[in-house]
Amino acid sequence: MRIKLKSDEIRRILDIEGPEFPKYVTQILNLANRNAQGTRPKIVGQMSELIKEFDGFTLREWEEWYLGKNPGAIENATDKIMGMVDNLKEAIDKIDRDMVFRWVEDFVIIKTFIGLKFQEAILKKGAEFKGTTYRSASPEDESQGIDGYIGEIPVSIKPDTYRLKEELPESIRSRTVFYKKVDDGIMVDYGEII
Repeated sequence: MRIKLKSDEIRRILDIEGPEFPKYVTQILNLANRNAQGTRPKIVGQMSELIKEFDGFTLREWEEWYLGKNPGAIENATDKIMGMVDNLKEAIDKIDRDMVFRWVEDFVIIKTFIGLKFQEAILKKGAEFKGTTYRSASPEDESQGIDGYIGEIPVSIKPDTYRLKEELPESIRSRTVFYKKVDDGIMVDYGEII
């Protein structure tokens, strides 16, 4: 039998009271922390390693041990995050309906189109590198696992995770260009082409 223990229940079981925050505050603080990187190991220590070193049992013992080993870490993290909260406050004051409309339009129209058409961009950029042409695959090519051509080279475009699959369901008779989605686009490996 599997049982899910939610964070609130774990706190209750361990008899640990946590601070209460107004609605949306933790979401804003999580965003600020993610941007400021205030709780990174270089600021607060490598927590997974620190907890292994800790030989106490109670929350109070952990707090005393941690603060003794990392004096100023909480204050430093707070300063970094607070700086980002101030930046977010300033940004929020600039948001109006027109800006939200432009953001939604960019997300729904432009980014969706780019996301759906990135294969063409991969082919085109590969052709630029090789100093040749490119073209998308025909339906017949697609049935053979070909997504397009860079010059005369048949190309299959696959996510980087495809390499990890032990049993590939298809036999691809082309060279493969692998890509990986990253925060601001895609990383493309043209190793088999160039």
